[in-house]
Amino acid sequence: MSLDSPLIVEETKQNNKKEEDRRELVEEVKKQLWLSGPLISVTLLNFGINLISVMFVGHLGELPLSGASMATSFASVTGFSLLQGMASALDTFCGQSYGAKQYRMLGVHMQRAMFILMVVAIPLAVIWANTRSILLVLGQDPEISIEAGSYAKLMVPCLFAYGLLQCLNRFLQTQNIVFPMMFSSAMTTLLHLPICWFMVYKSGLGSRGAAIANSISYWINVTILALYVKFSPSSVMVCLEMWSFELMVLLSGLLPNPKLETSVLSISLNTSALVWMIPFGLSGAISIRVSNELGAGNPRAARLAVYVVVVIAIIESIVVGAVIILIRNIWGYAYSNEEEVVKYVAIMLPIIAVSNFLDGIQSVLSGTARGVGWQKIGAYVNLGSYYLVGIPAAVVLAFVLHVGGKGLWLGIICALFVQVVSLTIITIRTDWEKEAKKATDRVYDSITTESLVS
Repeated sequence: MSLDSPLIVEETKQNNKKEEDRRELVEEVKKQLWLSGPLISVTLLNFGINLISVMFVGHLGELPLSGASMATSFASVTGFSLLQGMASALDTFCGQSYGAKQYRMLGVHMQRAMFILMVVAIPLAVIWANTRSILLVLGQDPEISIEAGSYAKLMVPCLFAYGLLQCLNRFLQTQNIVFPMMFSSAMTTLLHLPICWFMVYKSGLGSRGAAIANSISYWINVTILALYVKFSPSSVMVCLEMWSFELMVLLSGLLPNPKLETSVLSISLNTSALVWMIPFGLSGAISIRVSNELGAGNPRAARLAVYVVVVIAIIESIVVGAVIILIRNIWGYAYSNEEEVVKYVAIMLPIIAVSNFLDGIQSVLSGTARGVGWQKIGAYVNLGSYYLVGIPAAVVLAFVLHVGGKGLWLGIICALFVQVVSLTIITIRTDWEKEAKKATDRVYDSITTESLVS
């Protein structure tokens, strides 16, 4: 048989294509790990500020822990999650502008987002200042409400810093500039430890000192990143999901023995949020990869990126879930010396491990949605999953069937399952060629609008 016969030529082409596909797959895994590693670190370190503060306060007693936990949850519902959701629009606009090499638009989008978030933070600050009254109207325990009100009021400066921080982080991460973010977050969190220790135990402020320490640390982080940017050469979708988790803590205050339930639900939420930082980092990475590739007109690369990140998320969720179950009997001591709290936390952690598995998958699929620009579709999915399925199921389990705090979290698992199924179907049915064209049109429409304004 001749060396250049059709069969040999065809076989050679197939082998070359397989080798090319293998190289693309390996390269995609490298890109996502290179991006997600620092992003995971950033989200973990930033979350560590509130986590460290609650841990310090927890050792002052059950009431300070309940108050700080309630205030942190209330702040997340009425402030942090809203600002984070609004800033997520930059994942689409900045990511696709960067992919299309329209670099000037990155700064334009970021400055607009900063202005909008600072305006929005003003009425949110008024809400935080009236936390005590709002919680009392919602039927929360008076002692917890007073404690939470004092804590939330002193966290008001965090609002403005957090909004700016979200814009700066997304401005940098959509350009694949992630290590300065990691350095800034690491420095801030390391400084937060002595600041919080001093403010809680040495200044005489107690739990209120932790709230002040939060504000100081957030502004340190913003200052470092702003200096770097200066001198270096989808809102509803996110809110609906995060609000539902924080609502579980608020609902726990209506259960019998609210101090215990609120403390344990808060610890559960903090633990869930802590391990969620890993898939959240992966979510940021896939959002960047998809938006960059679609903006550059590479639909095949965008599709491959999604397949890779889903596999990584599944493996990560299994490993982390196993660790959660192994440490269930000792984890509660990080927050409290109360034996009742520690035992309850041990019961909750296996449930959290299950929710973490589902949450990991939905996080990367949600990141894909942000990268493509499906914030509106994602909002509908989250609305249906959490508010038509999850929260009603949680209320029935906790208050009708008297399952207690465990029932609240089982309701969240129901929501996560519906969310994963819905986002999976949407992702599988995606026409990537069509999305690449829409991304290109979106970028150049922004340029045209900016030219007209100028």
